[in-house]
Amino acid sequence: LESLDKEITIMHPGPINRGVEITSDVADSNQAIILNQVENGVAIRMAVIYLLASKIKQ
Repeated sequence: LESLDKEITIMHPGPINRGVEITSDVADSNQAIILNQVENGVAIRMAVIYLLASKIKQ
């Protein structure tokens, strides 16, 4: 983790297999935006489902 450039952003769509795909140190670092990514992904999926469902009703 110390060798990573401070400009690097760590992303993962989740769920994380800690210790297999990514270490806990990296996932919990200040450079990780994993929780933001997961939260935004849920909102996007909800919006897509809403739009698809409203198209079916028309």
